[in-house]
Formats: sequence, C-alpha cells, structure tokens
Amino acid sequence: MTKNTKVKNFHQAKWDEPIIFELSTKGERGILFPEIEKEIEAIVGDGFSKLPKQMIRKQAPQLPELAQKQVLKHYLRISQQTLGADLNVDIGQGTCTMKYSPKINERFAGSPKFTALHPAQDESTVQGILEIIYKLDLFLREISGLDKFTFQPGGGGQAIFAMVSIIEAYHATNNEGEQRDEIISTMFSHPSDAAAPTVKGYKVINIYPNEDGLPDIEALKKAVSKRTAALLITNPEDTGIFNPKIKEFTDMVHKVGGLCGYDQANANGLLGITRAKEAGFDMCFFNLHKTFSSPHGCGGPATGALGVKEEISDFLPVPLVEFDGKKYYFNYDLPKSIGKVRAFYGAVPAILKAYSWIMSLGSEGLKEVSRIAVLNNNYLLKKVLEIPGASAPYAKGRHRIEQVRYSWEDLYNDTGVTTEDITYRMVDFGFHMWSSHHPFIVPQPFTLEPTEAYSKAEMDEYLAGLRRVVKEAHENPELVKSAPHRSVVHKIDHEPLDNPAKWAITWRAYLKKNKK
Repeated sequence: MTKNTKVKNFHQAKWDEPIIFELSTKGERGILFPEIEKEIEAIVGDGFSKLPKQMIRKQAPQLPELAQKQVLKHYLRISQQTLGADLNVDIGQGTCTMKYSPKINERFAGSPKFTALHPAQDESTVQGILEIIYKLDLFLREISGLDKFTFQPGGGGQAIFAMVSIIEAYHATNNEGEQRDEIISTMFSHPSDAAAPTVKGYKVINIYPNEDGLPDIEALKKAVSKRTAALLITNPEDTGIFNPKIKEFTDMVHKVGGLCGYDQANANGLLGITRAKEAGFDMCFFNLHKTFSSPHGCGGPATGALGVKEEISDFLPVPLVEFDGKKYYFNYDLPKSIGKVRAFYGAVPAILKAYSWIMSLGSEGLKEVSRIAVLNNNYLLKKVLEIPGASAPYAKGRHRIEQVRYSWEDLYNDTGVTTEDITYRMVDFGFHMWSSHHPFIVPQPFTLEPTEAYSKAEMDEYLAGLRRVVKEAHENPELVKSAPHRSVVHKIDHEPLDNPAKWAITWRAYLKKNKK
C-alpha cells in the first residue's frame, strides 16, 4: 500500500446551518451609515429626488438582516460543506469537465482594472477588453475552423437554444420554416440537444446507438427528409466513443437541406486534433467554463461560445465585436440577426480566463492538453475494468476519448448495491461519482472524466476509493447502502424533484407555497 492507493481518513465538517433568510433578525445591520449632513444634502441632494419615479421601489427589498460576524460565520460554515476541484480528486464529475483553473487567471479576473468596468461604458473606454473578446474569437475560429463567434450565450444550454433559433430563422428566410419541423439528435448526445428544439416547438427524432455504441447510420438514413431542419449532435458522445463516420452524418443532413450543429461542450480531448469544419458542421459551441480554464461552478459563471460558418453569420445575436484596423467596436448591423439572447455581452470573466489560458498554452499546448486528457481517460478505463463488477458497455476493447460511461450492473446483480449507493459512499472518502443523464440507457451507470488536470497519483487515489467501496459492497453491503456516514451529503427524495408543485426556487416562492 502506498500513499496513492490508501483511502484518506476523511471526515467532512457538518453544520446544522439554516439558510440565511432564517437567520435574519429584524433591525440587525452589518454596517450603519451615518445620517446625511444638511450642508452636504444642500449641495448634492438627497440621492433620490433626481431619480425617475419608476426606478424607485415602493417598498425596500426583503433582504436578510444580519450582523457582519453572522454573515461571515454562515458562509464559512457552508464553505466547509462543499467538495470541488481545488479540494478533492474530482474526476467523478462526469460530463461536467472539472479541471484545475490557473490561479493567475483568477487574479486577472479579479483585478480592479477589470472589475471596475461597466457594460454600458462607451466603446472608446473599454478597448482593452474588446480586444480580448475579438482575439478570443480569432482563436476559436482557428480551433474550430468556423468563421465567426459570439460569446453572448450564458452557457452551453443557451448556446444550443441560440443554434436552434438560428436554424429556425435560416429556414424561415428560405420560406421553408413550416416545412422543416424536425430536428435529429442522438440518445448519448447531451440532453439539451433535444430539449432546446422541443422548447422551440420542433419534433425531435433521437437516433439510438448500434452494438458498437455509435449512432446508427441506418436509422439516420430513415430519419432524414425534406422535413429535417437540422442535426444537433455531440461527438464524442457521453460514452466517450468518437464517431469516425461523422462526416457521413453531416453530408446526409446537408443533402436534404438541413443544417448541422456540433455540441462541443466537452472538447477537452479534441483541441488541435479535430475541428468542426472538417466534420462538415455549420455551427458549433464550446463551453468556456469547462474546456477553457474557468471552473464549472455548478452552472456558472458560464459562457457558451457559439461559432458559425460565414454563410449564416448574419443570423448571430447582436452585437458582435469587430475591428476596423484602428479601434474595436460593437457591430449591430446584422439584418438577419436572431436578436439578443442575453443582456450585455455574456459572462466576460469567463472570456478573460479563456483568453489567458489559450495565450499561456499556445497551439502546441492545447494539443498537449488533449493528448494528456485522452491518456488519463484510457489509463482510468483500463484500471476501472479491473475492478470486479465494473464494465464499459459498447465498443468493447476500444479506446475512448475524454470520458467513459461505465456500468455497475454486474456489481448490482451480485450485491444489490446500486450506483447511487456507491455515489453516497464515495463522498465518505472525499470523492464524487456522477451517474448519468436520464434515461439510464446504460444500466447502473457512472461517468468519469479525468481531464488533463489530474496526475497518475491522484487517479490511483480515486481508484483506491472505488476498490474500497466495491470490497465493502461484497462484504458488508448495508454499510454502502446506508451511506453517507462522514459527509454532509444526504439521501435525496426524488419525488419532489419530479413534482413542479413542490418546487421553490426563491425564498419568496417558498413562503408563498408554505403560506408563511
């Protein structure tokens, strides 16, 4: 046993901490502002009378009222109850690409030179950040082979929604909007590739995998028609299997007049190796908050960098950042634009970090990122398959790209321990193990993605955790089934999550639903 194969004696801090609204005591303050002196008020006014009436609240916002010390203790306690890429070996986050974000990039994003900027400033006063936005566009053109990028979407899901909006506008312009009412995706593509078209009113046709785990090309041949508006696909899909026939897919859709959108939310194994252009795509997006430095952050801060071919660039959201040889400026002159998909220009801190990350690595460094990510993933694949009860459905014996969707089906049949049970037990050792998107096409799934950020020693430590839990599953399954024992994570009751009547996403909504 070495330090890398020994599971650490982890025990997470656990606080019975209420939410901050429940800690509120009327009248408590963190800061007491002095009364305005009459002499000062006579010169500068009362601060309200010059505001438009419609901008003045009729009632003060219902914010929690706490002293500074209470706020500090509250958030420090919560911080002790989290796991993340800077604290533990987080290769079990699955398709969410948790990787190390260089702290120098965080310093750049936290600099007053950046944080003091305002999106409503005149273009002449923000030339520096406009230059960064413009040059990141150029970098991603080179990485993808496409011709123009926008960073307005606030994440991958919104980038997909923007792609579908462009698809809709494109066919409407060609007077085929009513005819083309179907969008094709695949079962192992990201669920947003089906969800966004559904929200826009399209019928979604999902292509299922063949015995090799690849989207069935024969099923695609039957699906394409004059009603096909587009293909939205992830490649490699969430199995980690790369589809080498992807150009045949895009050619087939183009032949019937459809567009092709590439979901590259997880491009960590492809940088500098394959491009959307050569695969025949009309558009693609990257998640800057995953592949390009910024941490995933449980949904933000996020940017879905959306790129398109020149022929459809006029449909992009406005404004685009352009350069006329002397200055950088916002270009609103896009007559076919789908409009805005987000106020202002997206999550600019993620843009700054992505620019810094690419600049520090260069083209060869980006390729090295992908090489190491693929190497790490296939090392993990070999070692996981040595654990009793683990399997990797589809493409048996083949290498994968940046992740693998594994299965604990054999372990479940032998012990009754589920993938959810293992997830809860893994957090007792400071690890996370993600399962899968619904529906569970792979039975008892778990998805690992080591990225380039983790060393062999860290992967060995994670593997030691998996082996420990599997050993427990055979010797004392109730220990695993009753987990967690040393973590703040708790068992989830799935019923309320499937019942919108029980959702409360704000404190006000919670009070209303519970009539408090």
